[in-house]
Amino acid sequence: MDYQFLAHAQTIDNYTLSHMMDDYGNDVWNYVYFLTKSTELADEVSQEVFIRAYSGIAHFRGECSLKTWLLTITRNTTFTYRKSRFFRSSLWGETLSIKTEQEHSTGREMIPETYAHPSAEAEVLSKEHVHEIWDIVMALPDKFREILLLHLKYELHTNEIAEMLRISTGTVKSRLSRGKAKVRKQWEERSES
Repeated sequence: MDYQFLAHAQTIDNYTLSHMMDDYGNDVWNYVYFLTKSTELADEVSQEVFIRAYSGIAHFRGECSLKTWLLTITRNTTFTYRKSRFFRSSLWGETLSIKTEQEHSTGREMIPETYAHPSAEAEVLSKEHVHEIWDIVMALPDKFREILLLHLKYELHTNEIAEMLRISTGTVKSRLSRGKAKVRKQWEERSES
């Protein structure tokens, strides 16, 4: 669905909201999960994101893509939740892997995404290697991990990431380059052992 008409909308109908949720629901959910490591919070915050998008559509000016706008709302909403006392106390000392068996059975599309028609390169990398690479990415410091996720998974351009994170484009490029180098180095070290 083409969402350009939303740049001038004051309200949206349920049909359009439903399509937005179908088109971007997994992206929003995965991004919340990446930030919180909690399936319950990913469900809760994802719903809140679409409620905020529905009630705040008049603030969408079309200066960025709808996806970028929704991911910005996702990030801000998630950080609001992360600041809450309940969230901090519920995650005290908790560590989770990227994907547990329980999450596997929920039907949610998680990192890494599987493709219906994998490329030759994707066929060469086994699922185990892909999971290992994402394990490396998820273990990076937040400033590298978030930029790699936004760039590689959500395919946002550096200027979109810069605007979303409120940092310069140069900083995005630098962190992206350094993050990729860190992943490459750790992958090579794992492969050698």
